[in-house]
Amino acid sequence: MTRVTSDLNPRAGAILTVDLGAVVANWTQLRDRVAPAECSAVVKADAYGLGVARVVPALATAGCRTFVVAQFEEALAVRRALEPVAPQAQVFSLGGLPVGCEGEFIANRILPVLNHLGEIAAWRAFAASRGEVLPAVIHIDTGMNRLGLGPDELDDLAGHPQWLEGIDVRYWMTHLACADEFDNPMTGEQLDRFRAALTRLPKAKASFANSSGIFHGKDHHFDLARPGCALYGVNPTPHLPNPMRDTVRLDAKLLQVRNCDASMTVGYGAAHKVAGPARIATIGVGYADGYMRSLGGKGHIFVDGVAAPIVGRISMDLITIDVTGLSESAAHAGRMVELIGPNRLVDTVAAEGGTIGYEILTSLGRRYHRIYVGG
Repeated sequence: MTRVTSDLNPRAGAILTVDLGAVVANWTQLRDRVAPAECSAVVKADAYGLGVARVVPALATAGCRTFVVAQFEEALAVRRALEPVAPQAQVFSLGGLPVGCEGEFIANRILPVLNHLGEIAAWRAFAASRGEVLPAVIHIDTGMNRLGLGPDELDDLAGHPQWLEGIDVRYWMTHLACADEFDNPMTGEQLDRFRAALTRLPKAKASFANSSGIFHGKDHHFDLARPGCALYGVNPTPHLPNPMRDTVRLDAKLLQVRNCDASMTVGYGAAHKVAGPARIATIGVGYADGYMRSLGGKGHIFVDGVAAPIVGRISMDLITIDVTGLSESAAHAGRMVELIGPNRLVDTVAAEGGTIGYEILTSLGRRYHRIYVGG
């Protein structure tokens, strides 16, 4: 993505550029990798912070026909985004079936993911009350121990297939725990458990692979893959170079540059002590914008292509960096600098902050001036 300037919005303290073309290219690459299986798009958490209202239509226009979210309200937002482009596309809500909300799923054409026998019973009863067969996805837990049918519930369901009367099981699904750790045997163990479960249940399509799971090979793809982070540029294969395209760039404005000398301190808690003559620049972004406080004193910002260390604590609205080695023409008030971009990839920022790319993306703040390109 091309560097942006504050001319686009002179009032903006920071500009977040989202490359919809890169998101679509990432989905297309994954679609081709899993073919002939279908490739869905996980767009929960507002499309991992990039914006459902723009990401979903771009993916639908490219041919994506299944979208996955975590919560019912998210599913409603996805359905609204789909209406002008692909109203026939299906939307899964992973968070289960809230009590008394069955009719809302039908009215808004949202597929509930049923996570335990109580939800299966409620959906079956609702279908019977309408005299219809209603679609759903059923989640089998194969080792995460969060949502999904545990071993005892799986045994009960396998022994009582009549409990699925009135339910059109579109997919059996599970969720991978360690797919990004390619030497971890758990993914293979989950694959074995999932296959064993499918032999005991009524025949239906199956969904197994997440972003990293896709790269474990064809035997992990089944009928529907559910990539999330890889769509947005996070590396699904941490042991290898990132096969995905970067999708976001964050540039922010230097608000002020000041000269400091030995014995001076910077920021809250006087956390940074100036060792000698220095130039300290302040940026109008902070942890309220999703730039994590844990990056204070150890992250870097690129100014005119040069890495400038973050010094002192990151506060709610401001970051301070040491630009001592840069000329005044390179580092001056009003200059746009790179917080995330080709020199500062999302995964790099995450590693310096002691977290993962998912958290960086989903924390992107609402105060940025957003620009969408390539879609």
